[in-house]
Amino acid sequence: MSEERILSVVDPYMQATAKSLQPSEKSTNEGKGVMSGEHSRHKQYPAHGVIFFEGDPATNIYEVADGSVMLYKLLPDGRRQVVEILGAGDLFGVPAGDVYDVSAETLTETLVHMMSRKDAENSEAMQEHMKKCLVSQVQNLHEHAVLLGRKSAHERVASFLMRFVPSRGDFACIGPQGEVDQSVVTLNMTRQEIADYLGLTIETVSRVLSDMKRRKIITMEKQDRIRVMNVCGLCHLTGKY
Repeated sequence: MSEERILSVVDPYMQATAKSLQPSEKSTNEGKGVMSGEHSRHKQYPAHGVIFFEGDPATNIYEVADGSVMLYKLLPDGRRQVVEILGAGDLFGVPAGDVYDVSAETLTETLVHMMSRKDAENSEAMQEHMKKCLVSQVQNLHEHAVLLGRKSAHERVASFLMRFVPSRGDFACIGPQGEVDQSVVTLNMTRQEIADYLGLTIETVSRVLSDMKRRKIITMEKQDRIRVMNVCGLCHLTGKY
């Protein structure tokens, strides 16, 4: 059960449209994003394809065009910490030095744009785009640091699910849009990947989800879908408000 794909989360904006099951180079401009121009290349990866490993030479900067990517670090004994989950429009592979400080792996079939560091450094539009994306990612990492350092298991799982409910759970939350306050989350991560992102064990993730189901906060519709039956109720479990 540890590798059963019952859990993984992808927001609608992170849905993959790539069709090929093998990585392939694209010679024409494909997808969307600032890096879809003439100076970038395009590559399609299958689900769980490795884009680069920690320690590889940092020769390119990447942007998710369609699909989703996880960034993670490995300890020598094999323990893994997933540090970020990225969707369409997100940049990654922007190092401080000459090598990548994390590994990047796709969660779904994913199309990425890539640009050499030299071309990126010579593009004013790219520099501005990088600045905006990195500021947003720093804010997300602040939230993740609080999650790992201060939140309970229930608060971590609730925060994880709320992250993928559109327009809800933050300071600009639009609130319920009718009598039925529900949302469907599509899942593309294994329980192990979710546990590695939340700093929990697989057993704890399963136990928390079972408790939420018992309390009628969520229901499992299919192996890859969770319906949030009470979005505000789930939000109150995050510990944020």
